[in-house]
Amino acid sequence: MKLLIHGRNLDVTPAIREYTEEKLSRALNNFNGLVKEADVHLSVARNPRVPQQTAEVTVFANGTVIRAQERSENLYASIDLVAGKLSRQLRRHKERHSDHHHSPGHNASQTANTSDVVVDAPVEGSLLEGRTAELPNRGVRRKYFAMPAMSLEDAMHQLDVIDHDFYVFRDSQNGSIQVVYRRNHGGYGVIQPRES
Repeated sequence: MKLLIHGRNLDVTPAIREYTEEKLSRALNNFNGLVKEADVHLSVARNPRVPQQTAEVTVFANGTVIRAQERSENLYASIDLVAGKLSRQLRRHKERHSDHHHSPGHNASQTANTSDVVVDAPVEGSLLEGRTAELPNRGVRRKYFAMPAMSLEDAMHQLDVIDHDFYVFRDSQNGSIQVVYRRNHGGYGVIQPRES
């Protein structure tokens, strides 16, 4: 498994790197072959009065992105907590995936590996020619991602494994962009476009 460890406002010492690798390897050990790559971000709050240290892990499991984040006053405790949370999320994903895809008459589609999709071709010409440097609008961060069509049930599953408050998806029935979110008092909600 490929493990990338990054630090924000801290130096990733060999001791921290070794501890993180050991904990995540142990947490992911039961999911042989499911996880190919893990991206780990360890950070410390800039304000010394706020003893908040965060461990965030994003794993890529057979085409599904699973994310876990934990924070505490101790970085090692945050790493322990995020390893446990990630293990639980992967177990749920694996159980759901095996139950869902082994039903009679259902054939699961194979997701291409990253190495099969990425082309290592040299860039020809200048990427900067004819362009001017421009700062993005403050406070606006753009994210781009593939949006394959899926059912509401699949979107709710994705919401559970990425550990966010909402998930944007393309509905498989009508092709419209929708948002599924967690309600404050439990359950889920869906935001759908209205036909004019």
